[in-house]
Amino acid sequence: AQLALSQVLLTCRGYFRGVRRYTQTHDLAAAKAFHRTGAAGEVVGIVGMGHVGRRLSGDLRALGFRVLASDPFLTPERAHELGVEKVSLEELFRRAYVVSNHIPDLPGTKQMLGASLFESMRDGATFINTGRGAQVVESHLVRVLKARPDLTALLDVTEPEPPVATSPLWTLPNVVLSPHVG
Repeated sequence: AQLALSQVLLTCRGYFRGVRRYTQTHDLAAAKAFHRTGAAGEVVGIVGMGHVGRRLSGDLRALGFRVLASDPFLTPERAHELGVEKVSLEELFRRAYVVSNHIPDLPGTKQMLGASLFESMRDGATFINTGRGAQVVESHLVRVLKARPDLTALLDVTEPEPPVATSPLWTLPNVVLSPHVG
């Protein structure tokens, strides 16, 4: 939860996108020439409301974020208790500025995050994966990230782990890989 929280905060200040532009342009003004929201009222989507997802949602709400949640086991009553808005996976990807994956590694969750979800993300949005890599269709994510340089993927987990040496995840400028530190 702490890793995802730090990544959400940095994303909403424009950190990852700004660093990418600064490296490319070496121009301070150009590096910050895009809308940055900060925390106040921004929308974060949490996929999977287990222990980590619940903890992250509480931390985010305390900082002023609006939290969307997608989890088939989350009841409307429990969503209300947690102060989150329960939505479909598709709606969560469309509406959230940051999507954070916390789906458990189960046979039924493998390869469930594919191209249509990533394509529907907001301009400048970020996908955080500190859950499991097996839920992501890597080839779909790579294709969308190549087509949408405005998006950022912060991947603490992949499938396989680490990615194969020839994986574009190592070289795409809008991907940050970390060695499963979460």
